[in-house]
Amino acid sequence: MDDKPSILIVDDESFYLDLLLSLLLPLYKVSVAKNGDQAIKRANAKHPPMLILLDVMMPGMDGYQVCEKLKLAPSTSDIPIVFLTGKSEVDDEIRGLELGAVDYISKPISPPILLARVKNHLALAQQHIALEGLVMERTEQIEKTKDAVTYSMGALAEARDNETSNHLKRTQQYVRILAEKLNQHESFHGHLNAKTVDMITSAVPLHDIGKIDLPDRILCKPSKFSEEEKLEMNKHTLYGRTALEKAESDIGHIPYLKIAKEITYCHHERWDGSGYPEGLKEGEIPLAARLMAVADVYDALISKRHYRRAFSHEEAVTYIENNSGAHFDPLLVEIFKHTHEEFNAIANRYTDSNPG
Repeated sequence: MDDKPSILIVDDESFYLDLLLSLLLPLYKVSVAKNGDQAIKRANAKHPPMLILLDVMMPGMDGYQVCEKLKLAPSTSDIPIVFLTGKSEVDDEIRGLELGAVDYISKPISPPILLARVKNHLALAQQHIALEGLVMERTEQIEKTKDAVTYSMGALAEARDNETSNHLKRTQQYVRILAEKLNQHESFHGHLNAKTVDMITSAVPLHDIGKIDLPDRILCKPSKFSEEEKLEMNKHTLYGRTALEKAESDIGHIPYLKIAKEITYCHHERWDGSGYPEGLKEGEIPLAARLMAVADVYDALISKRHYRRAFSHEEAVTYIENNSGAHFDPLLVEIFKHTHEEFNAIANRYTDSNPG
């Protein structure tokens, strides 16, 4: 396999193309484009170049326009660009550098200068790629650690409530299914993305973290709650938000904790405003909490409780459909109608008797 660094030459003059190819081909993997459209296509290839040598003066789209387009596109924005130009005015160089080019090589080209600069810029590009890989690896490790801690905290709360950790596994996957389908919906274009879906899913295990602060006489009571006990039980949403706010005061405001607080505090709100703790309704309820509400209620319904039998999957589906616009966001119920079989498959995989 050819492991030579790759370079894209963009120039419409045969003389300079021949010169550049004679200098670079013995050392590097080289591709050629003779106009702006070809350059953009080559830069977006399956294996993009590590460096682009770009002529400024070309018919049609000039080098500045090509550079601007490449720098605006996420797929090519990180490729270093070196301009090749016969222009020597300072303003021309400034313009190119402001567009994102890393260097200028003047025509007529000096072979030793060209080779030295190409070597240097390729070395910098390789260092950048290596650093990005290291950052991604470290970020992945941090995310895994965060998820493990989050899951452990959630499992601790569920254990006090006589739940199994499979409740957390199930609800996480239910929420991901709903959020990913919602991400594809036209009304949420630009308001939801894969990163946000990951954060919402990751925060799900914290939804009942506030139950840690509830007294055993409430949390472990085998019979129905009195009105006073019900009010105390409902405070778990406040306790959970308070705990996360304490964490936030130490590490600062970050999007993940914001989403976690929304889920913890608002997942018992109802679309029609009859929920708690704030009586929020419709769009006042944070999206993450609306997703959690569907997932949490579905899982509660299909789970056996000391005061009732477990609902069948079909009964749970009917309940959620019947409560569209009352308890649940109607759009999420529509998505649920098309994905409930996936919910059922998850429930069957992670039963309370199966560690998963």
